[in-house]
Amino acid sequence: MTHDELQQAAHDHLLLHFSKQGIDDLLVLDRGEGPYVFDTKGNQHIDALSSLFCAQIGYSYGEEFAAAAAAQLTTLAFNTNWGTAHPASIELAAKLAAVAPGDLNRVFFTSGGSESVEAAWKLVREHFHAIGQPQRTKAIARDIAYHGVTLGALSFTGVERFKVPFGKPAIDVTHVSNTNMFRGGPDGGRVTDEAAFTAQLLAEMEAAIVAANPDEVALIIAEPIQNAGGCLKAPAGYWKGLRALADRYGILLMADEVIAGCGRMGEWIASGREGITVDLVSLAKGLTSAYAAMGAVIATDRVIAPIAESGAVFRHGITFGGHPVAAAMALKNMEIFERDGVLENVRALTPYLGEKMKDLLGVPIVGDVRGDGFFWAMELVKDDDNTRFDQSERDKLLRGFLPGRLREAGLIARADDRGDSVLQIAPPLIADKALLDEIVARLGDVLTDASAHMGLSTTAGATA
Repeated sequence: MTHDELQQAAHDHLLLHFSKQGIDDLLVLDRGEGPYVFDTKGNQHIDALSSLFCAQIGYSYGEEFAAAAAAQLTTLAFNTNWGTAHPASIELAAKLAAVAPGDLNRVFFTSGGSESVEAAWKLVREHFHAIGQPQRTKAIARDIAYHGVTLGALSFTGVERFKVPFGKPAIDVTHVSNTNMFRGGPDGGRVTDEAAFTAQLLAEMEAAIVAANPDEVALIIAEPIQNAGGCLKAPAGYWKGLRALADRYGILLMADEVIAGCGRMGEWIASGREGITVDLVSLAKGLTSAYAAMGAVIATDRVIAPIAESGAVFRHGITFGGHPVAAAMALKNMEIFERDGVLENVRALTPYLGEKMKDLLGVPIVGDVRGDGFFWAMELVKDDDNTRFDQSERDKLLRGFLPGRLREAGLIARADDRGDSVLQIAPPLIADKALLDEIVARLGDVLTDASAHMGLSTTAGATA
């Protein structure tokens, strides 16, 4: 189809995800090379979002992945993991167990992130049935956190406007404060006492557990770095505190690493950097670097042993979970990561990218810069007092101005307001210093223009 034919066909037939339908001049991408994508008008864009945190190694490994897929397709095109298995899923499970910390040794494959979160919850429930605690039906999650939109995973998601139209949540979940250190201080401003903030958050978590009845709480779920709200890092000691609370009350602890895992933080399992082992980890997106659709749950031996030893059937399954071709491509992805030093690249350049991003604090509209690894956000504010934009202003900025200006700059990034107004980047993990410099430079140009568009003075938001 021509560009115009694609636009019309999309308008008439394609339902877009998390988007208004019938977008005029829809950005349609038809080719990728390295960290770049090209639209149907021939324009080049830096994919500074890794195609929604998925395309970890960019777009130039197609031949290798095609060869891996072809080898699997000509050997065994498909088999389930329902009472049978195949070498690719077994080998992939073993490799994931080898890179995961502690006794995270048991792997259940899915087709994506929401499925991984739901599968993890079912494993949790089966675990508590197996140990004679079926009354544990509740969970604790965090405000604004996004954990998926299928009806089970949606229960954990803390974004109310995504939930209300679909009725009562399938799971009884209490939401507690997230770890926003820019807005989490005593007066709603920047946190100045990190230890006190950690203590405050953990006290709130414990209070929520007690209020829900500790004997009925099955799971605490959190992201190592929270996406919604804009790359919210945890204060020092937070994850060790969660581990201690979970152990004290007999609750399982889960790290949702659909975004943070698979290299985004320089590790396959980001929560391992916290000096603890969680009970469950959900993965997806970067598991194949988006060359195929795949997700996974990794659980500890402690979670699975009671289920296995009782001879119980795990009452959950996904037809295409662990698809042989997807598993073969995930194995190829892990091979490329090791061969090309992908994790090492992220670790080496994280401090450099962090310093470059902090330069953006001098742009009037930027109130805060936060993140880690190759995952960063800028919170956008309207004055020196870091005042939030109201709804009409957010519409003008995030949905009116930024999408077109980013496209003009040849930069794919994410403007979001699930919480405060933020602009996020997640560069491909193969990015070098020159590419990171170019991304930040283009961000600076776009945000300077956004400042003018919103009528900000030349000093607003400039304080660190």
